[in-house]
Amino acid sequence: MPKHQRLFTILVCLGLWGQGVPAFAQALLPYSPKLDSEKIEQQGLELAEDAIQLVRFQQPEAALSRAKLSTQLAPGHFQTWFILGTLYIQQEEFDAGIDALNRALALEPKEAGIFFTLGSAYFQRGDYQTAIAQIDKGLKLKPDNPAALFDLGNSYYKLQKYPKAVEAYQKAVSVDKKFWPAINNMGLIKYEQGDLAGAIKQWQAAVAIDKEQAEPQLALAVATYAQGRQQEGLKMAEAALTLDSRYADLKFLQENLWGERLLSATKTLLQTPQMQAVIARLQAASSDSQQ
Repeated sequence: MPKHQRLFTILVCLGLWGQGVPAFAQALLPYSPKLDSEKIEQQGLELAEDAIQLVRFQQPEAALSRAKLSTQLAPGHFQTWFILGTLYIQQEEFDAGIDALNRALALEPKEAGIFFTLGSAYFQRGDYQTAIAQIDKGLKLKPDNPAALFDLGNSYYKLQKYPKAVEAYQKAVSVDKKFWPAINNMGLIKYEQGDLAGAIKQWQAAVAIDKEQAEPQLALAVATYAQGRQQEGLKMAEAALTLDSRYADLKFLQENLWGERLLSATKTLLQTPQMQAVIARLQAASSDSQQ
């Protein structure tokens, strides 16, 4: 039976489809159907799985709709609330997301992923101290999660607690030696602290892990330009922005935790006539591809 027909049947059985049934119609029923709660819950879990697939196919609204329904059909399963909360967070509906995640946590208090996602939600709301507290709770349950350690480092970074941030980043790399974002962000800290050589070393290590990542390449370009090797820096910057032109936007860089020193140096590089021409060309090419 197609899923939408099965769902229709469930809604009818639950009395949620077509309110106010006439009394004579009810009298015609020889018996009341017995609800199969296990099948209803299974339908809810299937809808939650559908929501995950829709996210993968970049259909967030449809995913959220299915996730909401899944919590109605399977409210006693933490997975449905967990998925719903995660989808709310992705759409920046933080209050609704945190509420759903807390409901998931009440059902499964030992699921580290819920704490990690709560930490992400509070981080995005700018409540870095609460983010740290939530992530720490998750790490007590699952200490070797590089993504969570990275988020912990970012939270400390926003509070300018650089030693703790570096410690978290180093732990992430010790778990996954190819976790380049943590290496990259250690470079961001070193640059803000005035350690240009140390920053360059970190960004070079990040690029060595993944040559297709624009962020450490642009950071290297900025550092190279600031050292006086301007033509080399410009060439490196063009290559980085060709990989991902979003990094030409200072606001986007700030969202990716680039500090004031690095942003200032990047602004100087991006405002050169050579880079303005590169940015214009990349923007034109992007517009053409979208038409």
